[in-house]
Amino acid sequence: MKKKNIIIWAIVAIIIIIAGYFSFGGGQKKASSKTVTIGIMSGVKQDDAIWKTVAKTAKSKYNITLKFKKFTDYSQPNKALTNGDVDLNAFQHYAFLNAWNKANKTNIVAIGKTFITPIRLYSNKVKSVKDIPDGATIAVPNDATNESRALYLLKNAGLITLKNDTDLATIKTIAKNPKNLQIKELDASQTARSLSDVTAAVINTNYAQAAKIDYKSAIYVEPVNKDSEQWINVIAANKKDKNNKEYKEVVKSFQTAEVKKAIKAQYGTAEIAAWDIKLK
Repeated sequence: MKKKNIIIWAIVAIIIIIAGYFSFGGGQKKASSKTVTIGIMSGVKQDDAIWKTVAKTAKSKYNITLKFKKFTDYSQPNKALTNGDVDLNAFQHYAFLNAWNKANKTNIVAIGKTFITPIRLYSNKVKSVKDIPDGATIAVPNDATNESRALYLLKNAGLITLKNDTDLATIKTIAKNPKNLQIKELDASQTARSLSDVTAAVINTNYAQAAKIDYKSAIYVEPVNKDSEQWINVIAANKKDKNNKEYKEVVKSFQTAEVKKAIKAQYGTAEIAAWDIKLK
């Protein structure tokens, strides 16, 4: 009988120890880490450094592991998002996204602003916009979104005006051209090479960098205002996922003071954090 009681009490003691182990968290698993895959463009070391900062915050604050799928063609990240190959993507501005949805009948939405990379007007022949002579030739990108952006730049520089209610600007939507400027439409990748042949050229920052043109040498910089809001880059998701908690936390991980510092460290003023700027 005594031996039986000893066994019973031993069993009770073991149960108490196990119960206490779980009660005080010894047997509890840590909250499972969530993984979010983001589609981005490849070959940009500065962007990799910025995303490293984002990933660090996502992991430490929200226990989210970020994985990246890199693309070489701008037509790929939205296809991957629609197909479910990535959870989010971050490579495009509002104008590109809107044009993509319209052309491809997709339902991709912006869930957070990231940055804007102002385009610039460069010249090897004049030192300022006021020195551009009558009849000068200005090169602009010939794809729809970048040509529109270039024409809005010329408008903000005071060189032309556009017709009222112009959304996507084209040469046909120019209302006034007091200097009778000749607008030369070129593939965006060729605008930098055209500088020796034209008076000035509107060049995207990535092509200016590839041509080793110092962005500080521009004679005019696209202002960040309501005209340029459509060129702000975004983190995008499928519409059905726009309220996903983890995806919103990824956005919060990007929109931090640390990331703002990283953008400035990597790009100077060539790229500007855009989630909290006031547009005039």
